[in-house]
Amino acid sequence: MGRVRLSDIAEKVGVSTVTVHNALMDNKGVREDLRIKIKKIANELNYKLPTTKKKEKGNEKFWTIGVLIAENYLAQYTTFYWKMYQELAFIATEKNCFTTVEVLKKADEKSTMKMPSCITGKLVEGLIVIGEIDKKYIKELKAYTDIPIVFLDFYDKELADNAVITDNFYGMFLMTEFMFEQGIDELGFLGSVYATSSIMDRYCGFTKSMMLHGKNVRPEWFIEDRDERGQMAFELPKKLPKGFVCNCDLAAFMLIEKLNKAGYRVPEDISVVGFDNYLYPGLADLKITTYEVNTKTMTKVALEKILKQLKGSKSGHGIDVVSGKMVIKRTVKLK
Repeated sequence: MGRVRLSDIAEKVGVSTVTVHNALMDNKGVREDLRIKIKKIANELNYKLPTTKKKEKGNEKFWTIGVLIAENYLAQYTTFYWKMYQELAFIATEKNCFTTVEVLKKADEKSTMKMPSCITGKLVEGLIVIGEIDKKYIKELKAYTDIPIVFLDFYDKELADNAVITDNFYGMFLMTEFMFEQGIDELGFLGSVYATSSIMDRYCGFTKSMMLHGKNVRPEWFIEDRDERGQMAFELPKKLPKGFVCNCDLAAFMLIEKLNKAGYRVPEDISVVGFDNYLYPGLADLKITTYEVNTKTMTKVALEKILKQLKGSKSGHGIDVVSGKMVIKRTVKLK
């Protein structure tokens, strides 16, 4: 038998390659009995786990990539980034890479500045940070280590200029233009603009479309969608517009629920669009018209950027913008 791959183990156990990867790397999300079974099969097949240092066999090289996700992104209803990590881990197996995920605790990010153990222990050659984290922490992180760091779904022109993002501005511009095309010219925006750079970019796309149509955003129709703790919470204004442009599908979902409870029908009375094309497990599928973020391409590009830098290539730096697509479903009243 030739070189044993994760897919060989996965096929024998009857699970996905991501599950095999997480079990062998002792990552969370795998039952202990299943982890033991996977490791037993791996040993029987004489599978060799790549070391944390670069390993060469012929022309093949193996790398271990750390993945950092802030604790607040793994709370209830915020599993979008966990889905992104799973896609990243799957792609990594196809590129002779292993990933190890670490959760950045809020206290470490905001006060103690404790560095990830995969960094302090020198267990990884590169790091991918999923989602926006505190800028002061980024400064400390980059001062502590010189390994390549790529930011996924977040950028900052000074601190996080090595990044992969979706086209937030143009995506939301398209969604807003679509509303105007359907004759819906009274629009509100649901989203906390200063919460993340992604929401700010989406709001800018929204306002550009509004300006092109000679419209201003009425103050009562600009609604913050989260409280000071970052938890999703908002109230409906007394007077409602003909449509709402929401910064994400979760906000759109919660808005539709509130509108229904208040006696309004979507889209017959009020139209709603979202962003992401991802509703979290356990939530009803409301068929929200939205802009689909191409997470598979984003994670692939992020991993390729890391690998190019590890291999000494001059490319692989800068900000990469990945386009998505509009997905028309059932929450906009069409002409």
